[in-house]
Amino acid sequence: MAELSSNIYGYITKLYGEEQAKNYLSFIDQDPALYLRVNNLKTTPQKLINDLSNYYGIKAELFPLLPNVLKVVDGNNLTGKTLEHILGHFYMQGLSSMMPPLVVNPTSEDYVLDLCSAPGSKTTQMAEMMGNKGTLAANEISSDRVKMLSYNVDRMSLVNTGIIHNRGEWLSKIFDFSFDKILVDAPCSGLGIIQKKEEVNKWWNEDTVKGLSEMQLRLLVGAIKMAKPGGTIVYSTCTLTVEENEFVVNKVLEKYPVQLVDVTLPVKSIDGFTGFEGLKFDSSLAKTRRIIPWEADSDGFFVAKFQKIDYTNAMEPTEERFKDIKILSFESKQIKRQIQDLAALFGIPLDVFAEYKYLLKGNDLNFVNRDRQNDKLGFFEKAGTRFGVIDKNDDITLHTQAAQVLEKYFTKNIYDLKDKEEAKRYLEGGIVKTPYERAQCVVSYLGNLLGTAIGSEHGIKSRFPRAKRTQGIIIPEK
Repeated sequence: MAELSSNIYGYITKLYGEEQAKNYLSFIDQDPALYLRVNNLKTTPQKLINDLSNYYGIKAELFPLLPNVLKVVDGNNLTGKTLEHILGHFYMQGLSSMMPPLVVNPTSEDYVLDLCSAPGSKTTQMAEMMGNKGTLAANEISSDRVKMLSYNVDRMSLVNTGIIHNRGEWLSKIFDFSFDKILVDAPCSGLGIIQKKEEVNKWWNEDTVKGLSEMQLRLLVGAIKMAKPGGTIVYSTCTLTVEENEFVVNKVLEKYPVQLVDVTLPVKSIDGFTGFEGLKFDSSLAKTRRIIPWEADSDGFFVAKFQKIDYTNAMEPTEERFKDIKILSFESKQIKRQIQDLAALFGIPLDVFAEYKYLLKGNDLNFVNRDRQNDKLGFFEKAGTRFGVIDKNDDITLHTQAAQVLEKYFTKNIYDLKDKEEAKRYLEGGIVKTPYERAQCVVSYLGNLLGTAIGSEHGIKSRFPRAKRTQGIIIPEK
């Protein structure tokens, strides 16, 4: 990268000393290590290692400290172009970025909030840790980033996740004392990820850091208000500054009923600072963790874990208009016959459909896990993932997202693409010129269910989602 700005180099020197500043400079000039978080809902680490090697020549190895993480040792530039990537078998994620969800430790029994969630690496990690069950709310303020978040939630085939599009610090007026566990992975100045985002070098200065610190404090305070007494709040950033980390944590310790909890990480880290440049912080700041990038061979991160020990003052509720969404079981009269027809068509046991709730808006159906909380569903931009649409014949046309979620249950009307050319046509949204007698089918290739299609005498018309028809997917030979 270009020469490091004097602003950043001077700050790192002030923080860690001259020798460590040189280590920082050396580290950010290296190519970033590439780690893959394996989606255990769809594959296994060993199968993914084999598939990447056999189909693409990509060499990946198990990361010894985390059972579902691989490190790519050869073929980094190909990894994001693989079929396995577009099908959600893995998420390319910095190793340090995986630490905050591990500290949250969400389970299928929890109601969880990811307050600043796009593009979705930590959201999808927590959803998978929950086994695609329980209730996970993912909030994002940026419209463009909401689209990316939704894309990644769908790519990883998640049904326990709902997306909110709102200001994080305002949500406590809607969700007072609601959540068991909250992650606040706050927007920050990015000194821990400058190896990947060189643009940080151009704008970083201490005045900007102070403005970010004020926003981070508002977000963390909002999260504390939304947590249930006894609940967990994890605060994290991918920066190294004291102003955005220990300073923010110390402020909430002074004013709110929370206490810090010990954090243990599976990667090398150091204690948070208990003082800086004449400032003295609460001694419990030593329980927070700093991941030093040149020591972890990954991004720099800060992680703090709070427990809420008492009620905060209730917020004045705001007037919000909630969308009208019908929540149906698979036996509801509006969809019972259609679900039975789908079960018969695809050879799926009917009790599989009993594991979900169905959200009807107009003629569109989404589905969520059965144990998902219904709390304020109409406030969500989106909940779960697409199940299908009720067509003009009052039948359900199954969506590709539903097929990928239910992949292992299909036993009938599966068209196995014959070769690479047919796979290419399908993935581009085209027609595979093979007459098919059924109006609907699902399509597979190399043992992977790709999605749904409409059959006719003219061929099989792809229903692979437009958002996933990315350019440059490497399609292996059969």
